[in-house]
Amino acid sequence: MPDIIKNQIRCALLATTLFTLSACGENAQQPSVSEAADSASYFSDARETGQGRLKVLYVPAPGFAYENEEGQLSGVSIAIMNDFKAWFERYHGVRLQLDFVAENDWSQMYQRVANGNGGVFGLGNVTITEQRREQVAFSPAYLHNVAVLITPDDVETVEDDQGLAAALADLQPVAFAGTLHEVRVGELRDQLQGDTPLQRVDTNQAVIDQVVNGHYSYIDAYNYHRAIEQGVAIRHHPAFSIEGERFGIIMPKDNDWQTLLTAFFAAEGGYLKTGRYQQVLQEHLGDEVAATLLKAQ
Repeated sequence: MPDIIKNQIRCALLATTLFTLSACGENAQQPSVSEAADSASYFSDARETGQGRLKVLYVPAPGFAYENEEGQLSGVSIAIMNDFKAWFERYHGVRLQLDFVAENDWSQMYQRVANGNGGVFGLGNVTITEQRREQVAFSPAYLHNVAVLITPDDVETVEDDQGLAAALADLQPVAFAGTLHEVRVGELRDQLQGDTPLQRVDTNQAVIDQVVNGHYSYIDAYNYHRAIEQGVAIRHHPAFSIEGERFGIIMPKDNDWQTLLTAFFAAEGGYLKTGRYQQVLQEHLGDEVAATLLKAQ
C-alpha cells in the first residue's frame, strides 16, 4: 500500500476534530432551537401495543434512495429497511409503519438523527467510526465500501507516490463536506500541495462535476462506476483505492431498536451473505458494482 494511503488511514482515525468542524461548519444546516426533535415509536411501546411507527430520514442518492420509473421510493438502503420491517413483523407479531422522509443535506440528516428520540433512523451511507458512535447508534454494516481516487480522464493512471505528486500538481482538491473523503483529500492536499484551498461541496454529483473541470477527489466506487456508465470523462487510480470502510444505518442513542437490527443482520447466517442481499445490490447498483462491493466484504 502506498505511503500516502497509510498516512490517510492514520489521519482518518484521528479525524474527530475535522469531522466536527466539517459537519457543523458552513455546509451544515443545524436544527434551530425552536424545531421539535424527530421522534417515533420505541420498541418497548410497539411491543406493548402491537404496532409502531418508525421515522426513516434518507438522503436521496442514485442506487441507494431514489424514485424508480414508477415513482416509487427504491434503492439499496430502502430495500434493506423494508426487509427489516418484513422480518420483524414475521417474528415479533408487531405491525410496523415506515415513514420515509427525504433530507437532502447529509449533515442535516445526521444531526436530526443524533437529536432524535425513539424509532428514528438515518440512511445516508454513513461510515461507521468510533467518534461517531459517541454521537449516534449504528446498525451492523450493511455495505463494505471501496473509496477510489479520481482525476480528469486525461491524467495517466498513477502507480506510485512519486507519480501521484506529479499527476496532482496542476489539479485542485475538492471533497464532499463532512465525510471521510474530505479527510482523505485534505491529507493528500497537505502532503502534496501545501496550503492549496480545498473546495467543499455537498453532493457526489458536484464532486464529479468539479473533477471533470480540473480537480481531484475521493468518491465511493459505485459513484465512480455510475459516472463512467454515463460517459463522464474521469479516471480512477486503483493503486490508491481504500477498502475497509463500512456503512451503517444510524439511530439516536436512546433508540431501543438497535438490538433488533443487529438480530436482523445476523439472521439466516448473516443478511449480507444471502442471495436476497446480492439481488438487492445487483438490481440497484448493477452487476459490476455489486461484484466489487461483495468482494470487499
